[in-house]
Amino acid sequence: MGGGGAARVGGVGGAGAIIVVLIALFLGVDPSQLLGPDSGGITQTSGTPVELTAEDEAEGKFVSVVLADTEEIWTRVFQEQLGRAYKPATLVLFKEATRSACGGASEATGPFYCPADKKVYLDTAFFTTLHQRLGAGGDFAAAYVVAHEIGHHVQNELGILAQANQVRQQVSQAESNAISVRVELQADCLSGIWAREAAQSLGVVERGDLEEAVNAAKQIGDDTLQRNAGQRPMPHTFTHGTSEQRSRWFMIGLQSGQMADCDTFQTDDL
Repeated sequence: MGGGGAARVGGVGGAGAIIVVLIALFLGVDPSQLLGPDSGGITQTSGTPVELTAEDEAEGKFVSVVLADTEEIWTRVFQEQLGRAYKPATLVLFKEATRSACGGASEATGPFYCPADKKVYLDTAFFTTLHQRLGAGGDFAAAYVVAHEIGHHVQNELGILAQANQVRQQVSQAESNAISVRVELQADCLSGIWAREAAQSLGVVERGDLEEAVNAAKQIGDDTLQRNAGQRPMPHTFTHGTSEQRSRWFMIGLQSGQMADCDTFQTDDL
């Protein structure tokens, strides 16, 4: 998922942003009136509010819970492993299209993190896409995607994302893609740390959940996506890593729980 690019990766923070958007739409209020002009929201391309379905509302509640879990976990991990405070990201759940500080967002863009406004953008249709088109069903598969994007926020908080994006702007496309892969695999590893903490500290992981996350990582590997699109995998075009790499780095974070073990930039064994 997005976050590695320079263009991709205020208002009400954390789960509150999601809850405000959902309440605003339920009451027929334009979310921008509550969130501010640059806070996104669930809007159509035309800018008019979209009717919220029961499924949309359920998805909103689900991701708000996942986001709250990531906040609790990363606050603790930052303090214990880095001795510093964690500043949570905002998650904007939108339908059809919205705007971000990194440009427009739609179903076609997929979930992404925008470092310019420190927000994760997730469209409601992605849950259906994840299950029906990508073959990655289950709540924990969707939770993994949210955790992966929050992983990009962690990278941003640590200064990793800005440094990587600066270098990417100065090198060839192939080299830029290779750096992007390392960024994405690190986010997968960080999502593995989240999964470990969710299982051990929060007790919210049920039997089979971790398998769902690993399967989701495999289904969105560059090689698998290209094969499913009827193409021959072309490694020089990869921007997120292979299915094997994505699932393996998730497992590294899951088994270790240490941010230091997620350094994908200092290894030749991706």
